[in-house]
Amino acid sequence: MKTTAWGSQGLEASVEGLGAMGMSAFYGARDDEESAATLNRALDLGVSLIDTAEMYGPFLNEQLIARTIGSRSGEYALATKTGVEIGDHGERVGPNGSPAYLRKALERSLRNLDRETIDLYYIHRVDPDTPIEETFGALSEFVQEGKVRYLGISEASPETIRRAHATHPLTAVQTEYSLFERSPEVNGVLDTTRELGIAFVAYSPLGRGLLTGKIASADDLDADDFRRTSPRFADENLAANLSVVDRVRSLAEGKGVTPGQLALAWVLHQDGVVAIPGTKRRTYLEENVAAADIELTADDLATLDEAAPVGVTAGERYPEAALKGLTI
Repeated sequence: MKTTAWGSQGLEASVEGLGAMGMSAFYGARDDEESAATLNRALDLGVSLIDTAEMYGPFLNEQLIARTIGSRSGEYALATKTGVEIGDHGERVGPNGSPAYLRKALERSLRNLDRETIDLYYIHRVDPDTPIEETFGALSEFVQEGKVRYLGISEASPETIRRAHATHPLTAVQTEYSLFERSPEVNGVLDTTRELGIAFVAYSPLGRGLLTGKIASADDLDADDFRRTSPRFADENLAANLSVVDRVRSLAEGKGVTPGQLALAWVLHQDGVVAIPGTKRRTYLEENVAAADIELTADDLATLDEAAPVGVTAGERYPEAALKGLTI
């Protein structure tokens, strides 16, 4: 897989990373054996950035990566996240961007990852009670100490991105982005990252699996899969969203690819955007990796824009309570 500059601060990695969240949390039953095989297969295929977070598990995802591919650490960049306080026993407390918590979380992640340095360290969610300058001032100290190489932020507003970047140059801004979630095109986030030379990292580029065409109803999900609580998977919205998937499927068939591959290729054709599709299965990983080689013409892109225009998706992307902590 080809590599590209992730932002303008020096990080280079594959145009697709691998989102590892679902291997340990939120997406139903774990299968550590298959997840381990998927992590190794990703490196074999040239995927050179693995994305995790302390809250995935909590801690379990970082530990899985360490024991599975820790010996191959020279083959990939490792991104993890903090800023959502996790207690010592795994209890989730809430946003915390204070220097004291960030120091605790950094040292814990380094232990869980069995690393001396984290390549890309994100603030997972912005803490409204801590000035972003204070948060990134602390993170900048970690860079100076050699414990972190590059900094990023997830789900932040243009103003917050600018303030963070002014405190310490950002390498990446991570936000949900797909044919189903195009709000970064209209809320100023994508324009801001392009202006400042920051990589825009698209998470959930497959619409949390809907754009693969493999989900027909909530019954296709495990009982503890968090998507069962997502408004976009609710009965009143799912039918409308699946009609969009059908349009994407029709276009994909014309190009001899899957709907998920076409949707992912669309993301990768956007200027300044890289993606971290997540999976815990080798078959889906291989399908996603192949999408990076799909060429789309201007006409293809225009047709997809027409099939899935901004605002087409029915339902919010998170339940109401979770939405309050986004894009601060």
